[in-house]
Amino acid sequence: MAKDIQSHSSSSSRTCLHAALSERTRHLQAAAEALKAELFGIDDIIDRVIDSLRAWYVLPQLISRPVIVCLWGLTGTGKTQLVRRLAQHLGFYDRFIEVQMDGFSHGSGYSSRGAISAMLAESGIAEGTPGILVLDEFQRFRTVDDKGHDAKVERYQDVWALLSDGRLPPALSLLGEIESSLAEAEYEQDRDGAAGKKKAHRKRKLHLSPWEAQEVKRCLKLSETLLQIMAWKPTEVQARLRAFRDAQQSWETDYSKLLVFVSGNLDEMYAETARRVEDCDTDADIFHALTRKLSIIDVKKALAERFRPEQIARLGNNHVIYPSFNRATYVRLILSICDGYVSEIQDSSGVRFVLDASVYEQIYANAVFPAQGTRPLFSSIHAILSATLVNAAVWALAQASDGKKVNNDSEPVWLTLEADMSCITAKYHEARRRFPVALELNRLKQRSNEDFRALLAVHEAGHGVAYGLLFDRAPQEIKINVASFEGGYNSYEQRKAWSKQNLRDCICVSLAGRAAEQLVFGDQACTAGATQDFLQATAHAAQYVRHHAFGTRLSRTDVANDPQDNVNTDVEATNAEIEALLVHEHARALALLQAHVPALMAVVDALMREGSIAPARLAAMLGLPEPLANAVPSGGATGPATDAYAALLGTFRARHAEPSAPPFAKGDGASFPASAARVLRAIA
Repeated sequence: MAKDIQSHSSSSSRTCLHAALSERTRHLQAAAEALKAELFGIDDIIDRVIDSLRAWYVLPQLISRPVIVCLWGLTGTGKTQLVRRLAQHLGFYDRFIEVQMDGFSHGSGYSSRGAISAMLAESGIAEGTPGILVLDEFQRFRTVDDKGHDAKVERYQDVWALLSDGRLPPALSLLGEIESSLAEAEYEQDRDGAAGKKKAHRKRKLHLSPWEAQEVKRCLKLSETLLQIMAWKPTEVQARLRAFRDAQQSWETDYSKLLVFVSGNLDEMYAETARRVEDCDTDADIFHALTRKLSIIDVKKALAERFRPEQIARLGNNHVIYPSFNRATYVRLILSICDGYVSEIQDSSGVRFVLDASVYEQIYANAVFPAQGTRPLFSSIHAILSATLVNAAVWALAQASDGKKVNNDSEPVWLTLEADMSCITAKYHEARRRFPVALELNRLKQRSNEDFRALLAVHEAGHGVAYGLLFDRAPQEIKINVASFEGGYNSYEQRKAWSKQNLRDCICVSLAGRAAEQLVFGDQACTAGATQDFLQATAHAAQYVRHHAFGTRLSRTDVANDPQDNVNTDVEATNAEIEALLVHEHARALALLQAHVPALMAVVDALMREGSIAPARLAAMLGLPEPLANAVPSGGATGPATDAYAALLGTFRARHAEPSAPPFAKGDGASFPASAARVLRAIA
């Protein structure tokens, strides 16, 4: 009978546990779906974060040390917002602490702002129970300076112990200071009494300051109120301190069940994008492709410039990397934000608006800075749209006739951007009204000077045509309507490996802008606009000869800065070879463009008319592979990043295949060059 009861009880426990786990799993999935509906463009990141905390949330009894999830990304990509909303959806906002690691944490008191343990003690997170801790702006908490030396950091030093195992030792030195302070106060009182000093003594009600009582309460894990502790006499406080020291098993504070989010911007990792804060011209998909290639190795390298190796180890390996938003995400954000404005106006005024596609397109063109995330987008939409909607609503209400209420009117107010982009036209029934709108970036992008546009178009067309013909794919972008700087640009794919021919082609492309100017305008009309091109071409040519052993030298040629630098220091002798290489590639660029004048002029005309050319259109002009071969795929690659080395290996293997011979037949080395054969014999 007893066995039957025990079996029934065990079965009932398993059923209850299964129900609890299933409910928590459903709740976690519901939180994930809600986050994806609120936060655009980071579905993959949300899935990974949810998977990382699944065990912590569904079965917390399995957790014996903090679960650490590191979130790295450019500013404005939603790292902090994701964590805050996650805590709210999971019902943990009352057990949630957000620490700004630059030392300016919101909600921290005077006594707790230098220690995370003190902030935890003041929070709603009970010892030994799950809670969520966010260490935001972690990149500012650097412990290594720019020169690789240890940096002096006084705040939040307990973070490393917390990240290690979640168990924090008490501040025994602080308790010693409090004990000494109490003893000194007693000594002073006793000395005054022995000296017979007449003072208006009155019985002291409080013996500890609020700060001392707070530290005693935190370190000794007391449940009494601060006022109760402040009223303790020194003898009672000292007795408590001695008892605490004797009971060493209770010294540690257990925060091992924390979920810790480490969040920050590692500019070293995003070196090609993070500092381009002014860039509103480069397509968001290009930034997205660059940042999607980042990996845990890039994170570790970036962290190594700010933290010591043992500290990096304590962050673990769960590093979630945010790519910058792509074009599709920005479009979704713009539609969502604009719909919010339109709905609010309709709810408050009864006026229904419909925005023409031209309005959305120009909001994108004037509000998106890919390296800065969503923050500029929100402010720009407010500046462009809010006043126009309010003014148009007032005008539409005034147009209502015959006492008809606008909210009962099925006809909306249509908003369309005029061709010159200076005004938004509102159309309601047959009435129209123009409202001025400031599109600052559009004004900057328009090159009104026809001569300057012609110069830019020819120069950038030279680069683009040469790149397309030599690399068999269109550039990612060609633009002359640029707001970030006075000029135009081409944007090319990144390569993982540069062959000898690739590098020569790259030099040729760099010089093709000047070659196009020379071909079209004549030698005497060439401008100084190619200065940066020549700087880049010269750098590549010098690397070609001195560093990559593609010229007449095999030695690494460089300037020695240290006696231990084992390089060929005969730098001057390579200058002539570098110059000859540049002259040859400039002549090749000129000949290439001369042979393809119709294609060059087609690109020039398109740039003059529209200010930019899409990769698919340029590919069609030059007869390059199909447009899809030049599109930026979701995986982040931008076409072949190397030459066809696998095919070349296969060709070599087939040419030298000897089925009858073993892969590494023994011999005297006669098939090797003589010098290599001598080395092999010496090793043998």
